[in-house]
Amino acid sequence: MKQTALIMGMPITLEVMDATVTQSDLNAVFAYFVSVDTAFSTYQTTSEISRINRGELAVENCSAAMQTILALSEQTKQETHGYFDIQHNGYYDPSGIVKGWAIQNAASLLSARGYQNFYIDAGGDIQVAGFKDGYPWRVGIRNPFKHSEYVKVLTLSDRGVATSGTAIRGQHIYNPYHPDAALLEIVSLTIIGPNVYEADRFATAAFAMGKAGIQFIEDLAGFEGYMIDVHARATFTSGFKKYVLQEI
Repeated sequence: MKQTALIMGMPITLEVMDATVTQSDLNAVFAYFVSVDTAFSTYQTTSEISRINRGELAVENCSAAMQTILALSEQTKQETHGYFDIQHNGYYDPSGIVKGWAIQNAASLLSARGYQNFYIDAGGDIQVAGFKDGYPWRVGIRNPFKHSEYVKVLTLSDRGVATSGTAIRGQHIYNPYHPDAALLEIVSLTIIGPNVYEADRFATAAFAMGKAGIQFIEDLAGFEGYMIDVHARATFTSGFKKYVLQEI
C-alpha cells in the first residue's frame, strides 16, 4: 500500500509492502506527522516553537517532545563542533533535526505494528526498512541543476538518506560562525546513515561546513556522503560506491 499526503508543507509518502497493512496504519502515521507540525512548525503562529520564540512559553515548561529536540540539538551542536545550531538571532528553528527525528519515529510506529518492509519519504529525506519485492529499496539522488534527472540511484535496506541543499528551499541553512554569509560553494549534500535521524542532522551540519563537510562525513563512522558543488562537480566518501545501483 502506498499513499502520499501534504503535511509539514511537503509531500510525505508511505509505502508498506507487508500484505497485512491497513489504511488505519497509514492514517496513524500521517496523524503523527500532523502532531509534529503542530508543535514544531515555525510557520504556525500557534505552534509550541512559535510560542517559545515569542516568549509566551518558557523552555523549562515546554512538552517532553520539545525538551527531547532541544537536548538532541545541543548534543548535535557539540558533535559537529558548533556547525549545527538551532538558535539564530535569538530564535529557535529546529527544522534541521525535527524532520529526520519525525521520520524515524514514524518508522518506529510501523515497526511496532509488526511491519518490516516499508519506505517513508518526507520532502526527500527517507527511511527504508526491509525490501521491496525481494530487493533492496532504490533511492534516487536528484540533480540539483535539473530536478527531473537523477545523478545516482542507491540501493538500500534498513538505512536512512537525507539531503541538504539550496536548490529547492534556497539559502535556509547558515554557518553559525559566519551567519550573514550565504553558503554558495555547495548546492547539494546527500548523506547515508544508519537511520534518517542521524543522516538528517549530520547532513545539515556538514552542509554548513561548506567544502569541508564531505571530509567531516568521511571521518564519521557508519556514514557515507555525496556532495555536488556549484560547478556541478561531485565529491563522495570512500565507501559511497557500495550503495550505488548503477551509473547514470
